[in-house]
Amino acid sequence: MKYKDIFEETYIALSSNKIRSGLTVLGIVIGISSVIAMISIGQGAQGTIQASIQSIGSNLIIVSPGQQRSPGFQVSAGRGTARTLTQADAEAITATITAAQAVAPETTGRYQVTTKGKNTNTSIVGTVPAYPDVRNIQIDDGSFISTGQVQSMAKVAVLGPTTRDDLFGLDAGSVVGQTIRIKGMEFKIIGVTKSKGGSGFGSQDDMIFIPISSAQKLLAGGSYVSTISIQAPDSASMTAIQESVTALLSERHKITDPTMADFSVLNQADLVSSASSITTTLTLLLSAIAGISLVVGGIGIMNMMLTTVTERTKEIGLRKAIGAKRADISRQFLAEAVALTFIGGLLGVILGWLIAYAFSSLGLIQTSISLTSVLLAFGVSAGIGIVFGYYPAQRAARLNPIEALRYE
Repeated sequence: MKYKDIFEETYIALSSNKIRSGLTVLGIVIGISSVIAMISIGQGAQGTIQASIQSIGSNLIIVSPGQQRSPGFQVSAGRGTARTLTQADAEAITATITAAQAVAPETTGRYQVTTKGKNTNTSIVGTVPAYPDVRNIQIDDGSFISTGQVQSMAKVAVLGPTTRDDLFGLDAGSVVGQTIRIKGMEFKIIGVTKSKGGSGFGSQDDMIFIPISSAQKLLAGGSYVSTISIQAPDSASMTAIQESVTALLSERHKITDPTMADFSVLNQADLVSSASSITTTLTLLLSAIAGISLVVGGIGIMNMMLTTVTERTKEIGLRKAIGAKRADISRQFLAEAVALTFIGGLLGVILGWLIAYAFSSLGLIQTSISLTSVLLAFGVSAGIGIVFGYYPAQRAARLNPIEALRYE
């Protein structure tokens, strides 16, 4: 049996019952498009998270506080929120770790900020002049906090662009020189940072920066810091600096057992690796859930092909009577199953791309469609056609021609 004949017979067989063929293809379309959409969303989320981590600084090492643990209680409950790091720790790191390019301690809290009848609840970050260099922040208007302002506990503030728009409106123009009130205290605006993008509580566009001394004295009420950010001169020196910082803080906090540490030291590579691992796992989970619909679609193809074999029993018997071999019959029905899944796979790829594009266009989440996911979709669709079409094809090939001709 020639391939041209197989194609013609496949077209005739599938087009003879368009509604049934269309509904069968629909199951594959839904499955393939779901898989592609889920993979693209997962890859897009992974890229967004990695970009967000990279945007907070370059060659960055972050020291976070953690709950002091006792030997009988191994769970570190409060990591990142406990008061175990102080301004003195940051000063010791600056003085001792000479390989560090810059050190920027910060104390962070959320407060209600008001001005001229408007208000917003945002993050107030008390920090030092080195913060913009460590965290890759640029000034759009005015200036950042100076050393003199930190020493004098000046009531000055640098706004993120989102906070500026929330407090003064989108068409406010320059706000340098104006004042805002934090916890009833008046702060003078000395600068506005450039937009870095991002949303949510972690966005650096939705923050207000004030001198760390003012934040500790007037807002936090103590010398504790929320985070100490350290910038390494290059990626090669990050591990050595990380180890030095860990050793220094362990000595200062009188910690002999590393598992009992009341702080954690992470570098940027650790954060990216952890985020990538989590998003990869979630992508695989979502893809597996979406893949269930592919199995359902495959079962639908098998059901249709078995019905087709029953309906065309006489045709099969006639073909065998005039010389068709088992392989010819099997190849014909297998070609019909593969054709269904191939058409469904093609339409599924298009629909999956449209879904991913819609998510990106609407700003819901950034998506990324890779060639691998498209090739995987075609491979899976072809595989489903072979797997679920094999049994019906073999059943058709094994029919006895005499009994098939007698079939009513």
